[in-house]
Amino acid sequence: SSGINAEYGVMSIDFLLSSEEDAVIWRGAKKNGMIKEFLCSVDWGDLDYLIIDTPPGTSDEHLAIVSLFKKSKIDGAVLVTTPQEVALSDVRKEINFCRKLRIPMIGIVENMASYTCPKCNTVSQIFPATSGGGIALAEAENLPLLCSLPLDPLVGRSGDNGLSILSEAPQAGVSEGYLILVEKIIEFCKPK
Repeated sequence: SSGINAEYGVMSIDFLLSSEEDAVIWRGAKKNGMIKEFLCSVDWGDLDYLIIDTPPGTSDEHLAIVSLFKKSKIDGAVLVTTPQEVALSDVRKEINFCRKLRIPMIGIVENMASYTCPKCNTVSQIFPATSGGGIALAEAENLPLLCSLPLDPLVGRSGDNGLSILSEAPQAGVSEGYLILVEKIIEFCKPK
């Protein structure tokens, strides 16, 4: 199902810790085992979509997920960056990773692209796009720019309160960007 009031299932290692302050210091087989456990043993029910959020770059997590989905089809990857070069460098590696492993790329999201002051409406680039940001990267790599999301403190505030920005501030630019992103992902994943 889709829409703001749709049901979502979530799984996180955080749910299994005895304390919010516990650190997870796992490597290799233990980390990969937990990823396998999440993907193969959690009762996800009937899914329209399974979205997996991974750390930036190309690490063990990425390889473990790809190998677990070897027999089934990965519909695509959404590559998220911020405008500054250090983030773009990671995403270039992710693009090469996807190409080498033949993972379709849905496109690029530029997060925290700008900030609009709520008092004076001045737009600022907190993270300057010194090399053109996500827009230039998408163009250079011949990938769609799915959306450019602003830095909005309402996202953090909503999340801290366990609420969705989509229901808390549906008219906010970031909410509109999320809805555009969702529509583009749905369109990409439709059977052809």
